[in-house]
Amino acid sequence: MAENYNRFALHQEAQNRELVACLRAPMNDNLHSLPRRLIELRMEHADLDNLIDLAVAEPVSDELSLRRLKKRRLLLRDHISRIEAELEPQQPA
Repeated sequence: MAENYNRFALHQEAQNRELVACLRAPMNDNLHSLPRRLIELRMEHADLDNLIDLAVAEPVSDELSLRRLKKRRLLLRDHISRIEAELEPQQPA
C-alpha cells in the first residue's frame, strides 16, 4: 500500500512541477489563475492524505476527526476534478 501511495505522490509532484513551470514566467498575472489554484488544492489534498494515513495508523484515533478529514478530502477531490474539467478542452461528440 505504501508503495502505491509513494508512486501516486511522485506522480502528483511531477504534475505539480509542470504546472508550476507554466506559472513562473508571468507570476503576477497568475496569482488567481486556475492552474495555480489546482496546485494549491492538490497540495492540500496530499497533506490530508498524509494526515489520514497517520490517523489510521494510530491505535487510538478520534473517529469523528477522521471522518471530517475524509469528508474534506472528498470535497477537495471534487473541486480538483471540476477545475481539471475547466482546464481541459471539450472533446467533440
